[in-house]
Amino acid sequence: MSEESNPIKDYLFEYIKKSDMISKLISEKKFDIIINEIVENCYDQIISMDKKEESVGILATGILHYLLTNALLNSQRKVEHKGLELDIVIPDVKTLEKDAKMTLVILIPKSSDKKIINKKISQLSKIQPIKENIWIVLSDEITTDCKSFVLSKKNNSFAKIIFDIAQFSNVGKSNKFKILRI
Repeated sequence: MSEESNPIKDYLFEYIKKSDMISKLISEKKFDIIINEIVENCYDQIISMDKKEESVGILATGILHYLLTNALLNSQRKVEHKGLELDIVIPDVKTLEKDAKMTLVILIPKSSDKKIINKKISQLSKIQPIKENIWIVLSDEITTDCKSFVLSKKNNSFAKIIFDIAQFSNVGKSNKFKILRI
């Protein structure tokens, strides 16, 4: 089953493929610099392709998928669980069911409507009861009671997400995360 093509993802992965610097930075584990590099060079073009929130959501998902794979961090992306589509689960749904405190759920809402975002957080709280383990990637700064990252050119707090994920993963007792020492 292949994923359907998306012009934003295609543009992102074409940029990554053509960049010699990104593969060098991957080997050096400089994930924040990679994210800043991608945002600096792709953001304007990508947000012109669709509504800003949609574009940023697709960009964030693509970047996270690429970097989590390259950082050797276990994750599941776009997975259905108890009737909800989860954007990203670290490490996986099986761990979420067994031990919620060892599992991170990352929400990438393709909206900046606070009501929609809060509704989604409320739904996620039913399967991930530990609020600190629900993180959100936003296109604009919005106050929520979850840890959030903003993916934008001006206030790009999203750049540190891989380090925060690695830190979260390394805090637990699970040795399978010790591969990445950031």
